[in-house]
Amino acid sequence: MSTAHSSSMPRSMRTFFIIWLGQAISLIGSSLTNFGLGVWIYQQTGQATPFALTALASTLPGILLSPFAGALVDRWDRRRVMILTDTGAALVTLVVLALLLSGKLVVWQIYILALVGSALSAFQEPAYMASITVLVPKEQFARASGLVQTGQAIGQLIAPVLGGALVVSIGLQGVIIIDLTTFLFAVGALLFIHIPRPEQSAEGAAASGTLLHEAAQGWHYIRARAGLLGILISFAAFNFLANIAAVTMAPLVLSFAQADVLGLIQSAGGAGMLIGSIVMSSWGGTKRRIYTVYGALIVSSAGLFIAGLRPSGWVVGLGLFILLGGIPFVSAASQAIWQAKVPPDLQGRVFATRSVVSRSAMPIAYLLAGPLADQVFEPLLMEGGALASTIGTVLGTGPGRGMGLMFVTMGALCLLVTSMSVLHPRIRRVELEIPDYAPVAMSQTAATALQPGDD
Repeated sequence: MSTAHSSSMPRSMRTFFIIWLGQAISLIGSSLTNFGLGVWIYQQTGQATPFALTALASTLPGILLSPFAGALVDRWDRRRVMILTDTGAALVTLVVLALLLSGKLVVWQIYILALVGSALSAFQEPAYMASITVLVPKEQFARASGLVQTGQAIGQLIAPVLGGALVVSIGLQGVIIIDLTTFLFAVGALLFIHIPRPEQSAEGAAASGTLLHEAAQGWHYIRARAGLLGILISFAAFNFLANIAAVTMAPLVLSFAQADVLGLIQSAGGAGMLIGSIVMSSWGGTKRRIYTVYGALIVSSAGLFIAGLRPSGWVVGLGLFILLGGIPFVSAASQAIWQAKVPPDLQGRVFATRSVVSRSAMPIAYLLAGPLADQVFEPLLMEGGALASTIGTVLGTGPGRGMGLMFVTMGALCLLVTSMSVLHPRIRRVELEIPDYAPVAMSQTAATALQPGDD
């Protein structure tokens, strides 16, 4: 075996840390812009529907393109894919800034730019996640995924408080300029590292062919393994229910508080996510990781329920803290299962397909969320509404309380779906019934050629 091939074996986490740091800094900048744009959209419209449409535009292209993007990621150099997609995202942000400075930014343009950003993410996400497998030892998969979640949590924690202050002090345009600066860290980190190409596995060789054939192989691989398919279906159901409510978080809070309170509440969610990420990256989860996945989903479902109970920053903040506090455990433990079960040279297309299936119902949730909030749930708990004298005595009445009812309802349904899923034997025994992939062993010549500190 050649040294080049054997370099696909993970030896240290140094390169991963470099990539992770650049991506984490960039994510903070993106979170600042997303927060600022959310406030701007609500100031322009005062409705929940534009939030749902923005979320839809940010998701749908990624779902449609992911199978093909994943297959191409398996073919291409993953480092170059990440450089190009990060650069493309920076250009999208630059367009937003130009439109804002010219006074021509309108809500529908944000939908278009969100579509482009989602298309770029369809390539960036599987390239990033599949790279971890060839950069990190198998026993560190869960901790590495926990660090990825930590980066997201830091952005979730810092962006709302800092974003709320920055929007007031330097305006949305200043926030976007900061975001553009952070992109330099992501791309700069990638310019100075090397991500090895994975050795071709027997499954990868069998899956080779046309782009359409390779894209389909991600689905075929999952469908042949009932436990993995069951996890995906349950995730799709959870994502559908949770996002019907979660997409209305900002208008829910802004119905009874100002933007600074929204920032504090979102920071509470970020704090929960950060604490969960730190614990998960240190702990690594239970020996049977599937129990970590579904135990944390039950906790997150309870948080969704709590967030809708009262029009209080403390209550909503507590709910969001619990909801997002469970997510790092779900994501890291689940990712570790997939990384152990899927050969590295197939992970681009399999991970992309996983993303498609788990998020497949989210566009429907986003389409439903706005009309459900504005036309169904909100009228139910307005003064004199159909539920004002019953449920309204518990949840309250008036603007925003219908969206609170959405949170309570979807949280209860998430608890039900998650509890039923973990009882399924194929899901519960997935780690026992599906063998880990077998890494290609290094030859003695290749092993001696690898020196400490090599990438």
